Amino acid sequence: MLNEPLLQLELPGIRKLKSGKVREVYDLGDRLLFVATDRISAFDCIMPNGIPRKGEVLTQISYFWFAQTAGFQPNHLLSQADEALPAALQPFAAQLARRCMIVKKAKPLAIECVVRGYLAGSGWKEYRERQTVCGVKLPAGLQESSELPEPIFTPATKAESGHDENISFEEAARIVGGDVAEQARAASLKIYKFAREYARQRGIIIADTKFEFGEFDGKLLLIDEVLTPDSSRFWPADQYQAGRGQPSFDKQFVRDYLETLNWNKLPPAPALPPEVVAKTQAKYLDAYARLTGKAL
Repeated sequence: MLNEPLLQLELPGIRKLKSGKVREVYDLGDRLLFVATDRISAFDCIMPNGIPRKGEVLTQISYFWFAQTAGFQPNHLLSQADEALPAALQPFAAQLARRCMIVKKAKPLAIECVVRGYLAGSGWKEYRERQTVCGVKLPAGLQESSELPEPIFTPATKAESGHDENISFEEAARIVGGDVAEQARAASLKIYKFAREYARQRGIIIADTKFEFGEFDGKLLLIDEVLTPDSSRFWPADQYQAGRGQPSFDKQFVRDYLETLNWNKLPPAPALPPEVVAKTQAKYLDAYARLTGKAL
């Protein structure tokens, strides 16, 4: 029997700053509280029912990658994965357990830092039209899901609602400044290359991913979630074959189901049937187990 998903969260006495598609952000004075719910969205619509334990998976995978990369990339974490909550949050311990992070109040960059190692999604569509991805010229003859000769940094604008928009590096530099853009690009590529090699040894191909960075005390910090099935395209390595779309560990299964319905992709979204919820939950839990070597 599946646990009940956490879809809405209220913490009386704790000021909520922001409510996203998945995350709730609260103000703890000199720190922030990030909480990952079990909500799931597709086609920019939040589904009425969620995926039990999804928020736990996203948070624990993020903790894992923050720990793996802390030696070469500073991040915003102030809490550790199994650390006790501060006194003010203890009344909410059952709701927050394993799905929250206490972090520094970094100022987020106004760009998404995307790294692509394989040709998929909007990148594959652009390549077919112009042999480029976000303006980056690529060799001829690549197929859908082909590995790129080298990973590429393809920034995007941040959209409060709807889709982020791919932009050139030059445009990113205009938005955040040349030095900061250079730092973000170098950090993004370094983290991705490290994580890709690590994940490959554990049966997962990280095709592409999206990082968030923020500025704090003059330093660039890795913030938000990192290298999760929500922010990345994870493929099972043993099923990989260039020339077609790949099975994945993310919400593609939900999207595929929704595509079979007579739904116009506008709110309200249809409820997901139990078998779709169960299979999606299993994919998230499998991704965690493969990456960390232990069950959640």
